[in-house]
Amino acid sequence: MTDTNTARTIVGIIGNVIAFGLFSAPIPTMVKIWKMKSVSEFKPDPYVATVLNCMMWTFYGLPFVQPDSLLVITINGAGLVMELVYVIIFFIFATSPVRKRIAIAMVIEVIFMAVVVFCTLYFLHTTKQRSMLVGILCIIFNIIMYASPLTVMALVIKTKSVKYMPFFLSLANFMNGAIWIVYACLKFDLYILIPNALGCLSGTIQFILYALYYKTTNWKDDDEDKERSNLNAEIELSQA
Repeated sequence: MTDTNTARTIVGIIGNVIAFGLFSAPIPTMVKIWKMKSVSEFKPDPYVATVLNCMMWTFYGLPFVQPDSLLVITINGAGLVMELVYVIIFFIFATSPVRKRIAIAMVIEVIFMAVVVFCTLYFLHTTKQRSMLVGILCIIFNIIMYASPLTVMALVIKTKSVKYMPFFLSLANFMNGAIWIVYACLKFDLYILIPNALGCLSGTIQFILYALYYKTTNWKDDDEDKERSNLNAEIELSQA
């Protein structure tokens, strides 16, 4: 039992490192926005969505919801802080209509999260019941967020080009899913297992697309291609 707990801790730490790398991926984009003093064509949607995702998973990892899940709290807590910083940067440099949309989305997320916390703690009195409710919600939000990479994969098939699907981001997402699958299996946790299994499946499909369309890709870069690649990288991050 001790060996299993030790292995789970080690795997969880590795998962934290990989996931932190994914959360850090938008930093160059944020630096660019800060220098330009404008969000240009970049969209805040992935970051706003990830804020709710991180809040949900952080709540899930609390000891009175799902005991022995400290490493789930640490990475999602860190991710929540980082995503909030990204959203704030967008809010500072966005146009008035975009600011309004961000503000409305964040208020809705906070209200929704408050309702979830209240219902979980007030109506459910065991960790099994609480982890089931919050875990199911986490799975639902993860599945919804997987719609974003599907749009990128559809673009790859349509254009027969993988230029707009960054390989290292696909690799990082696959590795992140794989390591958290191991973590979930060491002390079986269905709610961590399902979304990360979907992440691995998504990464595997992306690798297949690379194998199919790498040779047909025109690798001649221009400014428009780079901008589009950055946008798709942001979309891809939403599953982390």
